[in-house]
Amino acid sequence: MKRITLLLIVSVIFLSCNNIKKPAVSTEIIVMGTQHKAVPNFNSEILFNILEEVKPDLILLELDSIKFTPDFKLKEVMENELIASDKYQAKYPETKLRPFEFEGRNQYRIDNGMRPTDKLTLKLVDSLYNENLLTTTEAEIFKTYKEALEPLKVIAAKSPENWNNSIADSLCEKRQFYQYQMIPKITNTRKEFSSRFLIKPNGEKISYRNGYQLWADFWDLRNQTMAKNIMTISEQNKGKKIVVLCGFMHRYYILKELKRLTKDKNIVLKEFYEK
Repeated sequence: MKRITLLLIVSVIFLSCNNIKKPAVSTEIIVMGTQHKAVPNFNSEILFNILEEVKPDLILLELDSIKFTPDFKLKEVMENELIASDKYQAKYPETKLRPFEFEGRNQYRIDNGMRPTDKLTLKLVDSLYNENLLTTTEAEIFKTYKEALEPLKVIAAKSPENWNNSIADSLCEKRQFYQYQMIPKITNTRKEFSSRFLIKPNGEKISYRNGYQLWADFWDLRNQTMAKNIMTISEQNKGKKIVVLCGFMHRYYILKELKRLTKDKNIVLKEFYEK
């Protein structure tokens, strides 16, 4: 009788243990800033070796879906991220490659008159600056904008860890803040930018002023959209390790959005060099 009772107790304990809900495995998202073109300190082989260390289940790429075949193979393999990701998937076929870019971004910018007004506007500001035609305040804005790029050039010449950290993110954020928030304080007030026009593909005119402002606004829209796309993919792949490869100037914005969007979710944001 005692033996039967003991067996019953053991059985109940065993069943109870089996019924205890195990904690769900966290989804890991690693946002890695990259440089698209090969340079001595960063190329596809260096990136491939990093992927080998991280061992992702998914690699998200800064591409439109049109750059993929229906079964998510890359149509063209040219830049660092694409070469490394393609090589990694060839070695580990179970790895998924997915796009997370704002769909049709390049044509969207052209159709809406952001390009080439963006470069033409900055070229005109630079010309006014060099000819001392800007006000003191305007000149200080443009001077700070130009100087903000210098420390980024320094870290970009170092190993990837140097542009994938909070200090680098702050430097990128400052530079982009001046490009998209402060430069418009010049272009939105001076007549030179309201009196010069470009013709959009649909035949409509757009001023340098309006084209540049649209481009500045698109910086927010694009990064916010990319972060939402990353979240959508992560929700569809819970418990997986996801590497997001983006130009390192985007990293700060995407991370800022992901920190907000992942709040109270079982998602961990990590650096590629964290174990």
